[in-house]
Amino acid sequence: MALIGCKARALMTAWAAGCLLVLPARAAELKPETVAAFDHYIQASEARMAEGLAEDRFLILDGPPDGRRQQVYAQVRQGQIYIEELHTKEDGRSIRIPSGLIHDWAGVMFIRSATFAQTLAVLQDYENHKNIYKPSVRESKLLAHKGNEFKVYLQLYRKSLVTVVVNMNLDIQYTQLEKTRAMSRSYSTRIAELEHPGKPEERELPVGKDHGYIWRLYSYWRIEEKDDGVYVQVESIALSRSIPWVFAWLINPLTKSVPREVLSHLLRATRVAIHNGHTTLTTESAFRLTRFVAR
Repeated sequence: MALIGCKARALMTAWAAGCLLVLPARAAELKPETVAAFDHYIQASEARMAEGLAEDRFLILDGPPDGRRQQVYAQVRQGQIYIEELHTKEDGRSIRIPSGLIHDWAGVMFIRSATFAQTLAVLQDYENHKNIYKPSVRESKLLAHKGNEFKVYLQLYRKSLVTVVVNMNLDIQYTQLEKTRAMSRSYSTRIAELEHPGKPEERELPVGKDHGYIWRLYSYWRIEEKDDGVYVQVESIALSRSIPWVFAWLINPLTKSVPREVLSHLLRATRVAIHNGHTTLTTESAFRLTRFVAR
């Protein structure tokens, strides 16, 4: 009976996977109520972040009780990457996202012997992100900058059960809190999914009328120099289409494993770039960075 049960589960998994390959082909439309709910989630999340800053919880590592905090800090200083799924709540209740799904994850790493300036240089070297973060970033371009505000274009690539390529425009603002602490807020202003990427018939699907793999993306970076190195944290909040309940048991594990992989790659690539001095900052950019760090 156990053998029959295993075969039945294998057949069910194969059937569901086959259905899943068909599912993404169905178009999804970003609805106004979904956007409004996501914006509300962002507001609540940024209020949570502001509360943490007011209580001197700069990194998510600063949240656990003393014993646990010391243990996690020690593990991160040894080279491990700490990743946590977050759920912003309001009055103790989850924020409902109609026809949408929130992916809210944060990760922290430690870069021994790195400096505050080196870390900022890599993060702000947007022209070079296509080299630093490949293959996840296929193209990158700095469109405009003014002071500590940046407008950036990225083409993002991800291959899992399906291959997804999107063109994305981002607005990014940096804020320095102390000589050894800074943070940035990045939000997408345009996301367009590519149909038939890399082929002659490649084209952008209408914005908000695509497969719904990613409709919005907010990222929050934090940098702190201490303990003879630099701590780097990123929290990513993304919006995608919701998952039909019949496939939830199969897809939900992917919604947890993929963000972990993405954050881990993002942080590790940043660490490698800093250790290798992998930047191509122009003289003007270096001057702007120097002024920022000197504040």
